[in-house]
Amino acid sequence: MNAKTHSGNLPPQNQKIKVKEKQPAIVNRLACATLEGVNAKVIEVEATFTKGLPGFSVVGLASNDIQEAKERVKSALLTNDFVFPPLKITINLSPSDIKKNGTHFDLSLALLVALNKNAFTEEGLFVFGELGLDGRVKSSTLLFPLILSLKEQGLIRRAIVPLEAIKHLSHISGVDFIAVETLSETIQLLKKKEFKAHTKQFSYEARSLEISGKPYYYEESFESDFAEVKGQLIAKRAAMIAAAGMHNFFMEGNPGCGKSMIAKRLKDILPPLYEEELLSIAKHQFLDGQTPDFKAIRPMRSPHHTATSASIFGGGSGQAKIGEVALANYGILFFDEIPHFSKNVLEAMREPLQDKKVHIARVNAKIEYQADIMFVAAQNPCPCGNLLSKTKACRCSEVEIKRYQNKLSDPFLDRIDLFVVMQEVNIDDKGDISSEAMHKAVISAFIKQKERGQERLNGKLAENEIERYCLLTVDAGKVLEGAIARFGLSHRSIASVKKVGRTIADINGHEKIEKKDILEALSYRRRK
Repeated sequence: MNAKTHSGNLPPQNQKIKVKEKQPAIVNRLACATLEGVNAKVIEVEATFTKGLPGFSVVGLASNDIQEAKERVKSALLTNDFVFPPLKITINLSPSDIKKNGTHFDLSLALLVALNKNAFTEEGLFVFGELGLDGRVKSSTLLFPLILSLKEQGLIRRAIVPLEAIKHLSHISGVDFIAVETLSETIQLLKKKEFKAHTKQFSYEARSLEISGKPYYYEESFESDFAEVKGQLIAKRAAMIAAAGMHNFFMEGNPGCGKSMIAKRLKDILPPLYEEELLSIAKHQFLDGQTPDFKAIRPMRSPHHTATSASIFGGGSGQAKIGEVALANYGILFFDEIPHFSKNVLEAMREPLQDKKVHIARVNAKIEYQADIMFVAAQNPCPCGNLLSKTKACRCSEVEIKRYQNKLSDPFLDRIDLFVVMQEVNIDDKGDISSEAMHKAVISAFIKQKERGQERLNGKLAENEIERYCLLTVDAGKVLEGAIARFGLSHRSIASVKKVGRTIADINGHEKIEKKDILEALSYRRRK
């Protein structure tokens, strides 16, 4: 063949060949979140649609419930007249090194698939919701903890959520909630970008008081009354002091003298709560599988002495879960018959009593829980319980009594502020004070603490705060100095006496800790 034969098929020397430009793939993104312990981590949900064998895959360390979401999403879309494109759909959950779980990812996955031809970016918009097979948007127990944690971190301003979750989510202020009922409604909302926030505000059905412009809530419903506890004047006085300052409290006495009765009535006379504490209590209840009633009542947890360390402090092989200590946050953790608890549990309690936190280390993650608790404990004086009795003979040997009492170490006991030896029950004993009267004294002391500018109550004061707020008169200072020299009080014991003295002074209406207050505080000191 010669050049002339093919010259007609060749392009001119200066003619440019037009190459069809490749359209960039549309990558749409929505924000969601997953829980890591009790804290939320923001997860970016992104989707691409590429040519290839049609398929639907989710990547990015998604758990089984998210993998199962593919079938829920398919059914919800198909029942709402959506036709899947003949493309390979890939959804990524970023960052990919965090384990994700929860059915609340369903709605964001479905929206990305449904809006594949529409490029959109909605900065700061979070999407949460589980899907029914017919396209209904459902709630899940993780929504409240997730959104509250995001709000506490300042990461969320608005969110699309199921309408049925609004009754709980409306407690969280500062977030615009866009309530939806169906998938098709949500698709239209994103297409039109008509984000109308839910405007219903929640108001707590509880008594309240305002201090320095901040509201505090409390209830006046006494399920059981301290008037039913006969006698035990010293123990009831100590219980009121413990409640007023949220001090750790220890009772020792014969069986049936009223230790458990006093402990169970303590929760009704505890100080008021502010909104953040109420929400934190509700978050822990959701994580425990409970539906909170948002009442202004501090929680009380009373695990049995046979409970495992994991059930008390939290844990789990795959994902760490909260335990009794975290569930008692801002409330009472009561150990009845404390010497019967395992040594590991008792020594591990030193961390939350000192730092008000629980650390759980697992292969996959290290989790930290808040544990700002009032610890209450009770024990018999000996294994048979009759050591202090005037009418019953003790059946225990000296070795058994010593072994029983030595189960509690000095470092553990040093973290408890008030110790009371209960009196033996007498037939002439009467109930001298009611729960209502004790609660009024607690609220009066609470107001004094807050008006001083304390963020924490007396029993939870840090070292620098003790020096600032626990001021002693000259006479009270001399009494404390004498006690330090006589009893060899440790630094922690001195701080404990000052904190208890501060609460007693608040109850007695004293501006500074007076001699009378410090003497009473010293009377509740542990006798070695």
